Amino acid sequence: MAQTEQKKRGPSDSGILVVTQTKPPTANCWSCGAMRAAHFCQQCGKVQPPAPVDYFSFFGLPYKLNLEPDKLEREFYALSRHLHPDINAVSSDREQQWSLEQSSQLNDAYRTLKDPITRTEYLLRLQGVQLEEQSKAATEEARRTGKVKKQVVPPDLLEQVFELNMQLEEARMNKKMGEPDRNLERELQDTKKQLQAKYDGMMAELHAAWNEWDTLVERTGQGDTVLEDDRLAVRDKMVDVLNRRSYLRNLLRDIDEVLESQ
Repeated sequence: MAQTEQKKRGPSDSGILVVTQTKPPTANCWSCGAMRAAHFCQQCGKVQPPAPVDYFSFFGLPYKLNLEPDKLEREFYALSRHLHPDINAVSSDREQQWSLEQSSQLNDAYRTLKDPITRTEYLLRLQGVQLEEQSKAATEEARRTGKVKKQVVPPDLLEQVFELNMQLEEARMNKKMGEPDRNLERELQDTKKQLQAKYDGMMAELHAAWNEWDTLVERTGQGDTVLEDDRLAVRDKMVDVLNRRSYLRNLLRDIDEVLESQ
């Protein structure tokens, strides 16, 4: 088990602190008894029983956010050559089942970690954070049930969002009445450009937060003490950026829906 440094906090602050883990856990091969790799035996090549590990540990990665996509992809294909069910089609039933489970976990881990946003959201979940209120799932649930999705308007957007909502409502009403307002459409296009620029700029904020987080990981790996407050500060910064980014994405989608219906 990886070691952590963590003060007692409330449930929302639970999670992995800052951990450097160089490789997934290993044990003796069930077939030949040799010290195996985590997912398959390097001696006899037999697939091993799947271990309940997180996606970073599955790839033997530290809990860092600046990953090398090419390196991750190479590792994915290297593991696929050993774990894919087709490779183990003539193995015993239990080996085939292990192969299926390992391959499924491999695919899930790769899909999650290769995308920088889902990677960040996943690490935050390991930190005990769920971004439910801003998520696509929450949006779909609200549409399905007719309930209003809980959202917190970013303070710097309050005035602009108030005006935008009025414009969107007016545009929808114009559509129903068959009286499109071209000036209003141009205003919505301008607002969309402004919001898109803010949305794109948030990746720079997120990169800065990743660098801060990775520095904490590196310090822990070097044996330095990392304060819980420092971890929470960087974690909350990433949460704030992702929430604002998600909110802007929803606004942009609302504008597109109105403009496309005109």
